[in-house]
Amino acid sequence: MNLHSKLLKREAEGRPLRIGLIGAGKFAAMYLAQVPKTPGVHVAGIADLSPENARTNLGRVGWDPARYGAQSLDAALRERRTHVGEDWQALVSHPLIDIIVEATGNPIAAVDHVLAAFAHGKHVLMVTVEADALCGRLLALRAHEAGLVYSLAYGDQPAIICDLVDWARASGFNVVAAGRGHKWLPHYAQSTPDTVWEYYGLSPEQARLGGLNPKMFNSFLDGSKPAIESTAVCNATGLTPAPWGLAFPPASIDQIPSVMRPVAEGGKLHHKGQVEVVSSLEPDGRAISYDIRMGVWVVFEGETEYVRRCFAEYGLRTDASGRYGCMYKRWHLIGLEAGISIASIGLRGEPTGCATGFRADAVAAAKRDLRAGEMLDGEGGYTVCGRLMPAADSLREGALPLALAHGARLLNPISAGATVRWSDVAIDPAASAVRIRREMEQRFACKG
Repeated sequence: MNLHSKLLKREAEGRPLRIGLIGAGKFAAMYLAQVPKTPGVHVAGIADLSPENARTNLGRVGWDPARYGAQSLDAALRERRTHVGEDWQALVSHPLIDIIVEATGNPIAAVDHVLAAFAHGKHVLMVTVEADALCGRLLALRAHEAGLVYSLAYGDQPAIICDLVDWARASGFNVVAAGRGHKWLPHYAQSTPDTVWEYYGLSPEQARLGGLNPKMFNSFLDGSKPAIESTAVCNATGLTPAPWGLAFPPASIDQIPSVMRPVAEGGKLHHKGQVEVVSSLEPDGRAISYDIRMGVWVVFEGETEYVRRCFAEYGLRTDASGRYGCMYKRWHLIGLEAGISIASIGLRGEPTGCATGFRADAVAAAKRDLRAGEMLDGEGGYTVCGRLMPAADSLREGALPLALAHGARLLNPISAGATVRWSDVAIDPAASAVRIRREMEQRFACKG
């Protein structure tokens, strides 16, 4: 409740939180749009593979070029300006940087960046949720052992879901289910970058003029991003998936309490304490009014008659029994809200979501029949989509994490819809992300 006052104090004392940002794409640009209006925070350096694109984004969000004209990181820190370059290692190693924001969207690179940040005593805000789904539990443990904070990014849906779950539990409620919304029909699982705009309702020309990346947008549409984000939520909150993963039941916001209750009580849940994603489309494709497509929700129980009367007195949306109620945020603002995480990490030493177990996994499943020798193209591409699985099932089946399915060559044919396994691909065992993932499997298998 008092993060802003704490930031004002740091500003008045001349001790801003000093930030190093790796990756200057969409999320980062949205965060940078808010930094000039946020006291007590100094983005000292930005590292991006294309510094010119980073400068373009800074101009797009309204930064004065003089603000990011520092010739070196040392000069930026001295002058309270921002240095833009390619050298991410300079950011993670500089002794005056407090927090590293990993926003590349590349899970393989992100693991390297985060491990290096920990080695140099930096807290980490993990925007690249794909990396958290891959090995977040082990990264969180590494941070804890070093006395550092590792956190999901507020503004992205997983951290906001974690916040709602924490609110419900801290208020004394049993959490029945939590998750996000999504525009979903079953055939979207086979969508490719060639079909994504049709399903989105855009023409290719509109997408081109908007500078939209079809592979990135397709990762949302085909269920990959919901699987990744649901994995992060499970591993951070203790909620767990159904055995079959995500079912995407359709519901309006008012219907969520009725749909997100156990099957035995007329709902769609396999069990209480489940993560799920609500579709904004009916099975026949009709749009649902008052949907939760861009938002997040939590369903919780009124376990006594008195509490259920309170639900009714204060107008809470519930199921017909009055037992199950729902709180929600209908929208999320991505990088515009990331300052909440920066302040929480730097001022309270607390994450806004952090893996506490290895309970769920986002694995690769074939979009079509795949031949031996084909190269997988990862999240949002032509070959595989993401599927949510209980971690124990993933380990038992030897399932390949989706984050490692980019650039991997198939050794065996895979039938459409089948899970890709470690044994089906040729993959570099020496890569940091592969080693960390294998270590996590060994250390946390069956520990939950």
